[in-house]
Amino acid sequence: MNRLNHLARIMTLSALLAASGLTITSCSSATVAHGDSSATNANSRFETLYQAEWAWRQNKSTSDENTDDNYASSSLPDVSIAAQQQRLARWQSTLDTLDSIDVSALSEANQVNYAVYRLQIETLIADQQFKTYEKPLLGDTAFWSNLAYQARKTFRHEQDFDNYLAWLQDMPRYFDQQIANMRLGLARQFTLPEISLQGRDASVISVVNAKGKDNLYFQPFTKIPASISSAKHAELKARAQAVIAEYVIPAHQRLLTFLQEQYIPNAQPSIAGYDLPDGKAYYQAQIKKYTTLALTAEEIHQIGLAEVAKIRQRMHDVMKEVSFDGNLQDFLTFLRTDEQFYVDTPQALLDRAAWTAKEFDGVADDWFGHLPRKRFAIIPVPDDIAPFYTAGRGGPGVYLVNTYDLPSRPLYSLPALTLHESAPGHAFQMPLSLENNAIPEFRRQSYISAFGEGWALYSELLGEEMGLYHTPYEIFGMLSYQMWRAARLVVDTGIHAKGWSRQQAQDFMKANTALSVHEITTEVDRYIAWPGQALSYYLGQMAIVEHRAAAEKALGADFDIRHFHDMILQMGSVPLAVLEQRVERFIAEGGPSPYQE
Repeated sequence: MNRLNHLARIMTLSALLAASGLTITSCSSATVAHGDSSATNANSRFETLYQAEWAWRQNKSTSDENTDDNYASSSLPDVSIAAQQQRLARWQSTLDTLDSIDVSALSEANQVNYAVYRLQIETLIADQQFKTYEKPLLGDTAFWSNLAYQARKTFRHEQDFDNYLAWLQDMPRYFDQQIANMRLGLARQFTLPEISLQGRDASVISVVNAKGKDNLYFQPFTKIPASISSAKHAELKARAQAVIAEYVIPAHQRLLTFLQEQYIPNAQPSIAGYDLPDGKAYYQAQIKKYTTLALTAEEIHQIGLAEVAKIRQRMHDVMKEVSFDGNLQDFLTFLRTDEQFYVDTPQALLDRAAWTAKEFDGVADDWFGHLPRKRFAIIPVPDDIAPFYTAGRGGPGVYLVNTYDLPSRPLYSLPALTLHESAPGHAFQMPLSLENNAIPEFRRQSYISAFGEGWALYSELLGEEMGLYHTPYEIFGMLSYQMWRAARLVVDTGIHAKGWSRQQAQDFMKANTALSVHEITTEVDRYIAWPGQALSYYLGQMAIVEHRAAAEKALGADFDIRHFHDMILQMGSVPLAVLEQRVERFIAEGGPSPYQE
């Protein structure tokens, strides 16, 4: 699909603002001149609005997910029905105020902020209207397993340990509210499909069965700094064991009983998003949420089929290069079964992932002018979630590598996985956003899947140019991962909008990717449980690739790949229409480094 045909389907920045009937324009000097009361008023109103709402949102919504490694929250969020209704009212009021702001009077920077912020608010409203809080678990995460991040933190101050103990004591209230919401979802069959819930109680069981110092929530107390007295050490550890026994384990036991006796046995039997309450509208809202595009399920399905065919041709080219005698299915079987592509120990897999990550460090300066300060650790996926967890996941400070079932973790795919999840993918892009004080906090700390996943998938492609794939098999591993994400466009829409069975989706993945059977099973189950999210990757990458090609053609010898990448990453995380306009500006200005502005 050529750039014009594809981008014709992408929402323009103006379309993001269609609800207000306004058009984005560059501000003239007259518009932004000092003394222009209209511009001053518009900018002031908008900045006051988003700053107040963001502060309120942080206080209300995210104390269960704070990612500051050295900070402890003292409570968990209020997720009660009353609180959900308050959220909806606040965001609807915010949208009403956004409608009343003259966008054309905003500064150029605030026009971009407005487009990003408006999409955030519209998405939040849609989630409340569809009551997604009644289904607080997704493909391989859940509200209870998300809390485990807090247990991995290292606290430095006595007050943080006190806060953490208070946070643990708040678990019963928080779990009871979540269970109440899940009961409402269960009553209207707004749940994960029953097949997606098999084994999902394992992470709850692991907390229930671990007493005292063996419980994962005791971990911060094994790292009490020496600056705290030995007497206080003993006191904190004793309090922790008591709190775990009195609050943490009983909360998890009530959740476990609910899951095993009511929720899992009575969950939604269908795997299709269309079969959920108001399913067609719900799935379309998820498409908009994760892709930021105004595409229908059928349009995405057809894009996926076209891209699968293109990638398949290049796969055949690699087969010829290695002189393989057989068809694609024979080659995939060879890749899945030949011992040369697998390791025998978890540490060996971690070591190979670390090697690729360090190889990138050696060429980073050639491809990026600005690097994040935040480093990342490479750690295995925890045992209790590894059987149904994805192959890897990255973010600020961490690259998780799944070492479960080593015969399903091929080495030829590991370089692509590493580039996606660590650097220059998620563990690179996300810190750059968090460290960028030139954009508002609501952009620094927010994540738009089409942008973030699109960038991470583009990072896999970039690995070939960077010389980080050393064999034709590793190139094929990258192509298999490209195929995996293109196939997602077909499979996700097939499952949720076209009546595909679980087996049909698995068969399509087996026929077109080199993923192991285990990984195909867990991945398809993730798409079943998380409608729309899988669509964001390839559509996001397509946009970045097309924009880069346009910039290279327009700028010619003036094109600098470091400037292009820095420009993309300086944005934080934005809708694809906003990205398109930023690239157009980059071209018009001659392709400068954004850090010289």
